[in-house]
Amino acid sequence: MTQSAEPAPKGRVLVVDDDASLAEMLTIVLRQEGFDSRVCARGDEALAAFRAFHPDVVLLDLNLPKKDGREVLAEIKADDALRRIPVVILTTPQDERDIL
Repeated sequence: MTQSAEPAPKGRVLVVDDDASLAEMLTIVLRQEGFDSRVCARGDEALAAFRAFHPDVVLLDLNLPKKDGREVLAEIKADDALRRIPVVILTTPQDERDIL
């Protein structure tokens, strides 16, 4: 009798977004595609979540409560141990600077 083990995840994705429905949808899609994913909804908790989860990529919203996504990105890129992890910005443009 053999048990079928779940395949190893393709990678880890940290979703940092305060939009609960969007974060849930992203998590569902990522898991269906074989990725292990976690969600962090606040900017001030993102760096701790990043260090605890050790993601292979981060999906980062810029418009976060408690700490702006730009600040989170600056902290990630300032840390030598974290700076090599790719960060994909997912956000709704708030002004012309965001579009550029």
